[in-house]
Amino acid sequence: MINRKNIFPIINLCARWVLGVVFIYASYDKLFHPQAFADIIYHYQILPDRFINAAAVFLPWLELLIGIFLMIGFWMPGTVIWCNLLLVVYIGALSFNLARGLDIDCGCFSIAGGRSINIGTILWDVFFLALSIYLFIGVFGSKSGEGSK
Repeated sequence: MINRKNIFPIINLCARWVLGVVFIYASYDKLFHPQAFADIIYHYQILPDRFINAAAVFLPWLELLIGIFLMIGFWMPGTVIWCNLLLVVYIGALSFNLARGLDIDCGCFSIAGGRSINIGTILWDVFFLALSIYLFIGVFGSKSGEGSK
């Protein structure tokens, strides 16, 4: 029989691995095609032109590190903060451009094109954010009351 104390580490591990795989997979194509990813970032029309190339190089490496760190459980306080931050930024950028009516490639997992921003894209990121918030609460949640039993 599985009790509550035994299930939370399993859920935590599953959430870490799901997010880790997602972040690693999301980084893969962008790492090898930074110019194509820069073009996608440019079409979002959010960043000033001088920051686009830096973002196209930096973001995939950050996604890769976050994915690896989540999977191995390394530096979890910083990792979950970065994970939550990136997901909030991604949701904001997707929502902003969907609201503006721009029909652009999301650039989420592939630079090959063909995946326009839509409500489904945003909902997937909201699901990933929910997992990330769960991990955040697990890392930074209150420990009060544990010693009182």
